[in-house]
Amino acid sequence: MTPLNALIAQGESQTLELKKSTAEKERACRTLCGFANGLGGSVIFGVTPAGKLVGQTVTDRTLEELAQEFQGFEPPLPAQTQRLQLPGGLEALVVRVDSAPQAPVSFRGVPYERVLNTTRVMLRTTYQRLLIESMHTTNRWEMQAAEGYGIDTLDTSELVVTIEEAIRRGRMEDPGTREPMALLRGLGLLVKNDQISRAAVALFCKDEPTAPEFPQFSLRVARFKGTTRDEFLDNRQYAGNAFALMRRAERFLIDWMPVAGKIVPGQMARIDTPALPVEAVREALANAFIHRDYASASGAVAVALYDDRLEVISPGELHFGLTPDMLFQPHESKPWNPWIAKAFHRRGIIETWGRGTLKIANLMQAAGLPVPTLQERTQSVVMTFELPSLKARLKSSEKSSEKSSEKILLLLRQEPSMSAKALAEKLSLSPRAIEKQIDHLKKDGKLARIGPAKGGHWKVTP
Repeated sequence: MTPLNALIAQGESQTLELKKSTAEKERACRTLCGFANGLGGSVIFGVTPAGKLVGQTVTDRTLEELAQEFQGFEPPLPAQTQRLQLPGGLEALVVRVDSAPQAPVSFRGVPYERVLNTTRVMLRTTYQRLLIESMHTTNRWEMQAAEGYGIDTLDTSELVVTIEEAIRRGRMEDPGTREPMALLRGLGLLVKNDQISRAAVALFCKDEPTAPEFPQFSLRVARFKGTTRDEFLDNRQYAGNAFALMRRAERFLIDWMPVAGKIVPGQMARIDTPALPVEAVREALANAFIHRDYASASGAVAVALYDDRLEVISPGELHFGLTPDMLFQPHESKPWNPWIAKAFHRRGIIETWGRGTLKIANLMQAAGLPVPTLQERTQSVVMTFELPSLKARLKSSEKSSEKSSEKILLLLRQEPSMSAKALAEKLSLSPRAIEKQIDHLKKDGKLARIGPAKGGHWKVTP
């Protein structure tokens, strides 16, 4: 089967349309417009909708008329046209367009979109979203000047902590100064004429009274009784910079998250196991602050804890064609607020870009718990963690610990010189969790350290 026949055999889809001849060039251009506003795609002339390759006569006039039709795209849309010879002197034309870097694209003043194997006039909400995404690359909210804000409105101690953590983690060189404006400049948080950016205010503003122009710098936390929002057990609202709000959210969950306690036989110790892996929840909170739509003054990052679940809610929508399902698969990182994301990364709150949801899934699975769900709901993105029962938490904790220990021993048998940091990266666990597991293995006589911390190696006891 030729490549053309193989392509035709796939049938019309979100990225393929079949046209009997260029007499249908106007409708084909609407479809090409829809492809450009989506994933890209191809129109094949010379094929019936049923998939029969019939071909057509292609002359210079045919190509000129097609090129004239292409003039109707705004902004101009590059199209690649390929002529394929068929028996009997006929030809097929394959016209392909890529996903447009400057969407939305319109054809003769009308924007189109592709839905499954159908082309339709684009919905107004989709048009607005694509327009915002197109403007976002050059006119992002976070990189606008925060009018009326100066160094005195920022928590400079929070700024210095960020720099110190970045240096400690090897994520930036020591700038040799702790002067606030110099630090902001080094972080890329100053804009024209050394004005403080909105991103700088979002990251480092002082507490509640100092950011009245930015009500979006807020957090809502609530513990509900039961599984609905009918009755509160606790309900609070905070304002401040993103790092401070992150700590508030963590403190709230420490206070309210169910914990299973277990006495270990033969030891004067009790092991407390949170209902959910701490790192997974922390990653979800960080994502909520990093990716929220700060341009909207309404809404706040919210944490809602019920008897059966935890919801982490971030105002805004998914952008750049991402869907909830795609976020739990390997995907390109496209943070909505890249400078805010960079600061969180340098601070050590997130480890890598584009792997946050994958890391959460891995941590939940390693703990024997279901992967959280992600959905778009009323202009917000909601990540929902299912809370296991007390019995299930104790059981999964034991299994998770056993599995982690086995994996550590296996890796150290293969590479005795592997560091705790390398083990943590391999197993998607925190260095602290790895160190705890190593301590248990050493106490149980299953692992021994030979030589110094640097230059030594591990010995796994059979």
